[in-house]
Amino acid sequence: MIDQTGEPNAGIAPFELYALRYAMHGGRTAKDNFLYADPHESGANLDYFIWLARRGDEVFVIDTGFGSNAAKARGRTLLRDPKDALALLGVEARTVSQVVLTHLHYDHAGTLGDFPVARFHLQVDEAGHATGPCMCDAKARAPFDVENIVAYIRSLYAGRIEFHRGDRELAPGFWLHAVPGHSAGLQAVRVMTERGWVVLASDATHFYANMERRNPFPVLFDEAALIRGYSRLTELAPSLDHIVPGHDPAVMRAYPAASTELEGVVVRLDVAPSLSWEELSR
Repeated sequence: MIDQTGEPNAGIAPFELYALRYAMHGGRTAKDNFLYADPHESGANLDYFIWLARRGDEVFVIDTGFGSNAAKARGRTLLRDPKDALALLGVEARTVSQVVLTHLHYDHAGTLGDFPVARFHLQVDEAGHATGPCMCDAKARAPFDVENIVAYIRSLYAGRIEFHRGDRELAPGFWLHAVPGHSAGLQAVRVMTERGWVVLASDATHFYANMERRNPFPVLFDEAALIRGYSRLTELAPSLDHIVPGHDPAVMRAYPAASTELEGVVVRLDVAPSLSWEELSR
């Protein structure tokens, strides 16, 4: 039974929750960001994030981003390595024991080697898709990076992958939820914070406007499932303002910086946004 109230559950200590911006991509058109759009219209930039949930000594890193090789190969601007972004919050990647991989696309599952002791949490359907016959199609494998998949396989053979099929509670106040569509086994993360449950959508919606307009990001596995996923996100969150999209630069405007020094780099998602969903999705 999903608790849809905005208030923290009695007896569940809240997590601190952060979005860490590590890369960006500009010069996009509307067609780059929406499946149904005019290719002549300009589009918003993409920001690339990893996320951190922390409760005392309990640390969950959500996604591991990409490094310099992928940035060069794909024409992205790497602002800082994901491990260096975590270090800004006093977290050393080499000591992190729990990492959620929302899916295995290149920008969410790179730099696995920087997390040498981590246990990685992944949906079964994502693993099967990324290493199965669908990858015979060059278009289907384009969002993946073969070296990331090799690193994933090495982690699997080292006994460091924990598979999940559907929804799963990893700790009190920390849930995984299968929301396929963008990829075969994408999972969102629901975290209890001081402002209640916050849903990290990852690529279940790249931008606020993808979900608001029911107009998906054009990289997808199953359009119908992705559209259904928008309703699933709404079910999981106490309000739209508790849903955080995976790549929208507006996240950095809506939420307060973790500190003055981290302005434009790290924001707190456990604090209510200063802009409404309606304002952010325009």
